Amino acid sequence: MTHFMKELYRGLIKENPIFVLLLGMCPTLGVTGSAMNALGMGLASMTVLIASNFVIASIKNLIPDKVRIPAFIVVIAAFVTIIDLSMAAYLPDLHSQLGLFIPLIVVNCLILGRAEAFASKQGIGASVLDGIVMGLGFTFALVLLGAAREMLGAGAIFGFKFIPESADGMLLFIMPPGAFIVLGFLIALVNKMTAKKA
Repeated sequence: MTHFMKELYRGLIKENPIFVLLLGMCPTLGVTGSAMNALGMGLASMTVLIASNFVIASIKNLIPDKVRIPAFIVVIAAFVTIIDLSMAAYLPDLHSQLGLFIPLIVVNCLILGRAEAFASKQGIGASVLDGIVMGLGFTFALVLLGAAREMLGAGAIFGFKFIPESADGMLLFIMPPGAFIVLGFLIALVNKMTAKKA
């Protein structure tokens, strides 16, 4: 197994930010009412994670220890602002659906945690790779949760209905309690899968 495949397995399954590390619960529960919203939030977060890891790994030796965390937040906030304005300009419908959750990427503990625990201690290449695999893991988990909730709650996937228009889905799964229920089942499933391999 190549180094990249091992890292990919780490980000998607072994250390998945949502299912294993339980990081970033605010957007996880808030935007996963549909698979498209989940994909949009996942890709936005992954872009910020990769870019901020790159910059922080590049300037880590220039940042004094006393202002390390505020400096990381400024770097992350700069990329979140770029993503927020770009989505508002080019993807206005998705931007309006995600709303406040886009600016909240700044305080997503996954991104700040990876900056502190990894990018500030490793080289540029390793930090970018970590951003890619952890971002893919975060996006994978969001899309899986969003797709499950959309299928159960609306009988659709990425907006395409697969049940008759006259039939209704189970509305509970599109509402906030449905996020907790589906997330709980997915975490249990991942734990069961990883326990067999351990």
